[in-house]
Amino acid sequence: MRIPPYYQQPSWQRFFSGVAIGAIISWIVFLFIYGVLQEKHRTIIDKQKVTIQDLEKDKELYQEEYSKINKEAQKKITVQAINVHLVNGEKYLFKDFRIKKIEDDVKDNLADLIAKDMESVYANYKLIENIVENKTHKVDGKDYKLKMTKFMLYTTIYIEVEISLI
Repeated sequence: MRIPPYYQQPSWQRFFSGVAIGAIISWIVFLFIYGVLQEKHRTIIDKQKVTIQDLEKDKELYQEEYSKINKEAQKKITVQAINVHLVNGEKYLFKDFRIKKIEDDVKDNLADLIAKDMESVYANYKLIENIVENKTHKVDGKDYKLKMTKFMLYTTIYIEVEISLI
């Protein structure tokens, strides 16, 4: 058996060359359309990546700000420090270190109030007053008693006391 010699006829040569050229052209068109679509999708994906990164940065900033505000709010509603001021220490000729020692003693007695919420501290105002006023302080063999004259409550408790002989 022999293969018929179609390659010699010009009509068959034109058909096969047309098929080959058509296949090549269709492949080029396919690659062009595919490339255009891939480029569109790639630009969309890049835009979405940029948007996602921006949103993640915003989310981190908001979360940091939110946690910072929560910490500040928590600090605001709790007692952070206690300040005690002895008003009339000079009347009894106390030196600065004696006044400081009496103020530190009062602070030490009230140290449990630090980090407590302000509502419970305010509810126990009379107890705080009794703690300050019922303790006697011995200075140079004499007993002294404190009287609370001012009590201010915020994140810092400020107490003014007067000292007197018993």
